[in-house]
Amino acid sequence: MIRFLGKLPRKCVVAFSGGVDSVAVADFLLNGKREVHLAFFHHGTKTSGEAEKFAKEFARQRQVTLSIGRIGNEKPVGESMEEYWRNERYRYLSMYDYPVITAHHLGDAVETWIFNSLHGNPRIMPYKRGNVIRPFLVTPKQELIDWAQRHDLSWCEDESNNDLKYMRNLIRHKIVPEAFKVNPGLDTVVKKMYTKNLKNQNDNE
Repeated sequence: MIRFLGKLPRKCVVAFSGGVDSVAVADFLLNGKREVHLAFFHHGTKTSGEAEKFAKEFARQRQVTLSIGRIGNEKPVGESMEEYWRNERYRYLSMYDYPVITAHHLGDAVETWIFNSLHGNPRIMPYKRGNVIRPFLVTPKQELIDWAQRHDLSWCEDESNNDLKYMRNLIRHKIVPEAFKVNPGLDTVVKKMYTKNLKNQNDNE
């Protein structure tokens, strides 16, 4: 079952990559009769070019509007490609007046917590960053895949997600599986961090 944190806005922008996560989230929101606008960001790669074509076709079939953002600044010296792309992507998403929903899921949350812990700062991925919200951080990725398959959705695969030269992929494919051997309930541990934080926020409002 797809679960989410907080309240989902009636009108929103979905950060749409064309991958199964964002496809499932977009379809989930559209099924919930929400007014959805898609925002695709082109990272200047061949893979992004292929994903852009998919995003345009998805938007056409679902009769929703689509905006496309592109790299606007040169990469700063010393900044990794992952950091560069992420900063450029959020620069683009910050331009919207409506809430922007990303498809980050529980697997992403676990990876981020491990990444931050390895750098001496064991914190979870924040639910909100400016106008960007991540409501699906308590939903396992498999639930998004199941939703897409049940609703006969198609999506595009990003081959770069398997490239271990990127730190996120190294953590996902090498470190996370070993971490689950140490603690099979690691995803539950991270999920509880979010529900606890959300409860504390509500109590303080």
